[in-house]
Amino acid sequence: MSFSSLKSNKSNAFQKLQKQLEQTTKVGSVDERFWRPTVDKAGNGFAVIRFLSAPDGEDMPFVKMYSHAFQGPGGWYIENSLTTIGQKDPLGEYNRELWNSGDESLKEQVRKQKRKLQYYSNIYVVKDPGNPDNEGKVFLFKYGKKIYDKIMDAVNGDELEGRDGINPFDFWTGANFKLRVKKVAGYPNYDSSEFTDVGTLEDLDDAQLESIWKREYKLQPLVASDQFKSFEQLQERLNLVLNLKNSTSSSPEPVAAPRNVPAVEIQQKPIFQKKEEEPVVEETPTPSASSDEDDDDVLDYFKKLAES
Repeated sequence: MSFSSLKSNKSNAFQKLQKQLEQTTKVGSVDERFWRPTVDKAGNGFAVIRFLSAPDGEDMPFVKMYSHAFQGPGGWYIENSLTTIGQKDPLGEYNRELWNSGDESLKEQVRKQKRKLQYYSNIYVVKDPGNPDNEGKVFLFKYGKKIYDKIMDAVNGDELEGRDGINPFDFWTGANFKLRVKKVAGYPNYDSSEFTDVGTLEDLDDAQLESIWKREYKLQPLVASDQFKSFEQLQERLNLVLNLKNSTSSSPEPVAAPRNVPAVEIQQKPIFQKKEEEPVVEETPTPSASSDEDDDDVLDYFKKLAES
């Protein structure tokens, strides 16, 4: 492009700049690929969604992400855990060291800064009373233990009830999921959510189902290596947050957890696999949940606190 062309096209260039900045702002603030249920002022909400099959080129209909989120004397530690991709994580190593010390106060600190587990799947929105424009569209959906347990229950079935297991992610033999959100003890609760009867999604034909399938988002990039900081970067942040020096060999005073954020057990066996990977903290007993919140919402709560 010549300088004269640059001058004559300055109006178009400005419009392109405005559009690019607008897109950048949207990506930085709200990822429109993701769907969340709309809730009223009381914290209650309802929607009907369908979990979708694995996207083209991938084997599984979900991926999982381990994360840490807690506040220490030096600030907030909100990071994806390298254990997600089968690598050692500095906080995991440090938690193991604290746990093996035998000191009960340090064990309590481990419970407060343990990893949390979230899942990602593609969904089709069947009904969304809070935002009808979402109906008939494909989104990514992030969810935690409570909804995962519902999926596991559907997969396993129940011999005593005479209920066969199903594949909730199947277009033809899956089932819609009635997502009911109720605010209980200050946290969103999903206990009333349930799968409906088995059947083809919206009674659509194969051509229509294929169109939905082709609109799915890739899941593997969500847990690709570029979504994680290096061991050294995480160690540096951990040292800052916990006032450590240069290694995990020193044991600081136990860190108080933020108020009103109960511990939640997140270790579950993944669907279609018989063995779970070893927990980050060896021999850690299962802490009891003091409320019915979902890990997804707890992690979001931590993030909001950190940003305030």
